[in-house]
Amino acid sequence: MADTLEPRARKTIHADGEWREAVSGATREILDPADAQPFAVVAEGDEKDTDLAVAAARNAFDHGDWPRTPVTERAALLRRVADLLVRDREELGMLESRDAGKTVEEGRVDIDCVADAFRYFADLVAGEAPGRVVDAGSPDIHSVVVHEPVGVCALITPWNYPLLQASWKIAPALAAGNTFVVKPSEITPLTTVALIDLLAEAGLPAGVAGIVTGPGHSVGARLAEHPDVDLVSFTGGLASGTKVAQAAAPSVKKVALELGGKNPNVVFADACATDEGFDTAVDQALNAAFIHSGQVCSAGGRLIVEESVRDRFVSELARRADRIRLGRGTADGVECGPLVSEQQRAKVEAYVESALKEGAVLRSGGKRPEPSPERPESGYFYEPTVLDHCHREMRVVREEVFGPVLTVETFRTEDEAVALANDTEYGLAGAVWTADAGRARRVAGRLRHGTVWINDFHPYLPQAEWGGFGKSGVGRELGPAGLAEYRETKHVYQNLAPKPVRWFAG
Repeated sequence: MADTLEPRARKTIHADGEWREAVSGATREILDPADAQPFAVVAEGDEKDTDLAVAAARNAFDHGDWPRTPVTERAALLRRVADLLVRDREELGMLESRDAGKTVEEGRVDIDCVADAFRYFADLVAGEAPGRVVDAGSPDIHSVVVHEPVGVCALITPWNYPLLQASWKIAPALAAGNTFVVKPSEITPLTTVALIDLLAEAGLPAGVAGIVTGPGHSVGARLAEHPDVDLVSFTGGLASGTKVAQAAAPSVKKVALELGGKNPNVVFADACATDEGFDTAVDQALNAAFIHSGQVCSAGGRLIVEESVRDRFVSELARRADRIRLGRGTADGVECGPLVSEQQRAKVEAYVESALKEGAVLRSGGKRPEPSPERPESGYFYEPTVLDHCHREMRVVREEVFGPVLTVETFRTEDEAVALANDTEYGLAGAVWTADAGRARRVAGRLRHGTVWINDFHPYLPQAEWGGFGKSGVGRELGPAGLAEYRETKHVYQNLAPKPVRWFAG
């Protein structure tokens, strides 16, 4: 495992079964966001490296054995990958923590979820029927609908959950028999590099899996437009996702986009009627907003709370937010790590500043913390922040902050709560808290979001489907629909008793 986890300086581009430097020789230092110090060096690929990786994946798909490998063997390989992930859980979790800034415990949980994704898609593809027979109304006709791999898949992943998001694309792509080239974020590429090694160790044929480390404007853009790529799957921001869709359009690729979110967490007063209910709703509001410093596409950054309990709820929320232990993710007892970069922290600071100018009331946080042994001054730390008395016209309420910032809005009626929750151009996820089962079903049914949690926040199931409405993207990941994204559907019609057809005279 040592070779997998020690960053392979300069050779982090993988094509046709070989690790390579960038054609240009360029490199990039990977910084630990806890202290802004470099701790790894990776190749900085560009369009030339991308073309080499795509060519290898194209050759492996067109002439290799993987697309024609029986599903039972493909499933067995995915299960071996899951076992290797479990074997290396501690090292990979630590690497994810240093790369992305999250706590080690969050990193470990991520690796568990990655292993679960590989097992799920292995079981799903292995348990499928070979095809769906279509009754053609004649014993002489055999008609069947079958699934085939799409081809070469370009997989572009974000920086906040590097390995988890990669697994949501790589596992179903491989289960369906595709080849792929993955482009991880240039900020957090290291665990995805490690996964390519694990795929090879599990027995994946050379050329099936490729990776190009490098920036989005060169590597990502080239993957999206490349004529030999059949599908592009992108997770990231709305602006970049729009560019990916535009680049893919001329060649009419299949496109899957998982984009931003501005996710409401709706709390009705009856959910707080007991001390236990109140404490649970507050605790989950903290979890919704501040896990991984709020750098989560499904973060519950909009608390929409019934007016009658607002003062008590927000006071307790702010008190507990101030007590969150902020520091280096690898340190014992730390509950929340730094932001991923100085650029990201500056973005968060700008949103908080604009909110205060627009009338928001600061209840907690709102600044960089005092340095400490667990929080080096050079690190990208920002205090968990609660902004009260917010309204829809504020930028911080409308736009995705992607940081530890929670805004508070209030409502009086159920209709008003639903209207506020749906008043967003995004539609990724949301939650409703209530002790009334009928209200829970009504409100969940009216929320225009791809995932709705009732009396919970953030859990997901590999068997379910993940995706959004509106500008949160198109396509689905996880579940049967996640596998379907990486397939083409073919109708095979066989006439067992062909006869001449006299369409034309003569």
